[in-house]
Amino acid sequence: MTANRYQQLIDFLTQEVGISTESINIALKSCQQQQGPLPMILWQYGLITLEQLNDVFHWIETSFGPDETYNITINCEK
Repeated sequence: MTANRYQQLIDFLTQEVGISTESINIALKSCQQQQGPLPMILWQYGLITLEQLNDVFHWIETSFGPDETYNITINCEK
């Protein structure tokens, strides 16, 4: 995933979903250890609700192409 796309996801999470930067940083650390998709880690840690998780996945699907959607949901790295 390009750094620009990654930043778009982070911006969406902070501005539209209302997740704090602190919460995202916690999830990113866990994401790198567990090798899971960032939205799922946020949900597993109780940092977003199931409804918010669905909103995040919907945003990803409508904002990026199929290849980018796969990369953004699978990889936690910039």
